[in-house]
Amino acid sequence: MPKAAGSDALPRALMRQLVDLVGEDGLITDPSRLFVYESDALTAYRYPPRAVVLPANTEQAAGVLSALAAERIPFVPRGAGTGLSGGALALDRAVLVGTSRMNRILALDPAGRIARVQAGVVNSDLSTAARKHGLHYAPDPSSQAACTLGGNIAENAGGPHCLKYGVTSRWVTGLTLVLSDGRVTELGGWGKDVPGLDLVGVVVGSEGCFGLVTEIEVRLLPIPASVRTLLAVFEDMESAGKAVTDIIVSGLLPAALEIIDQEVIKAVEASVFASGLPTDAGAVLVIEFDGTEAGLDSDAARAEASCRTAGAREVRRARDEAEREALWKGRKKAYGAMGRIAPDVLIQDATVPRSKLPGVLHRIVEIGREHGLTLANSFHAGDGNLHPKILFDRRDAEQVARVEHASTEIMSACVAAGGTITGEHGVGLDKRGYMHLVCSPLELELMGRVKAVFDPSGLCNAGKVLPPAAEA
Repeated sequence: MPKAAGSDALPRALMRQLVDLVGEDGLITDPSRLFVYESDALTAYRYPPRAVVLPANTEQAAGVLSALAAERIPFVPRGAGTGLSGGALALDRAVLVGTSRMNRILALDPAGRIARVQAGVVNSDLSTAARKHGLHYAPDPSSQAACTLGGNIAENAGGPHCLKYGVTSRWVTGLTLVLSDGRVTELGGWGKDVPGLDLVGVVVGSEGCFGLVTEIEVRLLPIPASVRTLLAVFEDMESAGKAVTDIIVSGLLPAALEIIDQEVIKAVEASVFASGLPTDAGAVLVIEFDGTEAGLDSDAARAEASCRTAGAREVRRARDEAEREALWKGRKKAYGAMGRIAPDVLIQDATVPRSKLPGVLHRIVEIGREHGLTLANSFHAGDGNLHPKILFDRRDAEQVARVEHASTEIMSACVAAGGTITGEHGVGLDKRGYMHLVCSPLELELMGRVKAVFDPSGLCNAGKVLPPAAEA
């Protein structure tokens, strides 16, 4: 049996009970192994958990949560740890309940275009399994090669192609949810219209604050017959932002519109992810159309014209799948290349109206300069979902203070432009202090009441999303 560690170790009787449920390899208490769970992908925050428990199915998960509830021990659901809001951190030495062993595709119905999966299934693995049936799962976060469906549910994740296909909530038809006391409930199911309130919709995007999702049912979509992918090169970010607005105003609906700035381009091109992006460009815009063959060339030509009118110095078109993948590599691998610039990165996730993109992008650059910070940008420009990355070294307290001030100013600028504080990364720990910028006291109170319906004990993911007064 794993050894108890430290003065706040789990009670031995509870440890024996957990081992009986998940096996010795499903309970982690060794501090050297817990170290890797102290943060999610937002490494600015670090909280080592009291223990990590890894159930393999719904039955084990229910037993684990029931056992923790009996001891009044708080817990935090955790997927792959790719989250960027501090949403899966073990505040106050909570126990992490991970889904990594719940990684099976339980059913795939090609005729019904439905799949049922465990929460720990990796996003891209579902599309790989569906591909032999000519299907795929539409939401495609940039971390899709690592992130899991359970985490996507928690944050209502989007991705580059959410401009056309929508975010996770559009594709989820059913859930299995284990409540904080160990009870199990089935919500929705097999695409049927369930009468009453939309509880699936309530849980998707609840950031792991209502319980532990163990199984998920999603709709699949036929793989598009044809694709056109373009890369437009600009001298500055503002011109790229104007092109995005012009493309949408023209009546086009691309599958994706993604901007990458010079800092990101340089980092990517200096890494193993290099794909031939021009390092002297102020920004590049990735544009993709998909669907039936008819009309795609016309749409691509109209988008290219909008880009050139906005100031693009060059527009490339992918001639085959290999070139398409190369154009996307710079965007998909942007976060992984940030370590070449600084040891730490704070990624913000605000959304602004598309018409305000040029002005907001200009202001973000100004904020970075005013605080003497390096900022990098790669984001979902089509729906105005910005991801400014503030690069820093957390060992420098003075620099950390400047990062916090800059982050607050960026959020305030986005809200002032008619935007909001998150588009897909969630609020988590990082942005709960900004909730008052976009939610009234009454809204926050109602959110707290909804959480209390699912988690009356307050044991599930406490300290996230809601400010303390609302959570109480």
